[in-house]
Amino acid sequence: MTTDPIDRQNVRPRFWETYRLEDLPRNEWEALCDGCGKCCLLKLEDEDTGQVAYTSISCRLLDPDTCRCGNYALRKQLVAGCVIVTPETLETIVDWMPRSCAYRLLAEGETLPDWHPLISGTTDSVHKAGVSFAGTMTPEYEVEEDDLEDYIVEGML
Repeated sequence: MTTDPIDRQNVRPRFWETYRLEDLPRNEWEALCDGCGKCCLLKLEDEDTGQVAYTSISCRLLDPDTCRCGNYALRKQLVAGCVIVTPETLETIVDWMPRSCAYRLLAEGETLPDWHPLISGTTDSVHKAGVSFAGTMTPEYEVEEDDLEDYIVEGML
């Protein structure tokens, strides 16, 4: 993976410390995503308890090596179950988002970790810190639906 510098010209300095999530312009909202790929992992929900388990199976649009969506602009149209993280949806989905997710951290009053690209200055820092699932995911088209439970992961989320 190459280290891409963060484009700091299009965001206000340390905007996440000053402004509420719901008041951020789209470019700053998008900049909060650390690119770990965790929210694009398939999840299984226990019907009885509502508990959500993550798998190491990635959405068919996610590149498992770079954690980038292959068609970000049309993801909702191409993947019916895709949940787009917005200020409007955040409250209803925050509980199943990864604990390391900037949207979740900030919604819960926490700060961004040192490895977050907005702090480190590079998009590769999330991968170097071992926080992302880059290189460890299996695309959903390679796994039978009946085998999803075999791919449940713990700990990193």
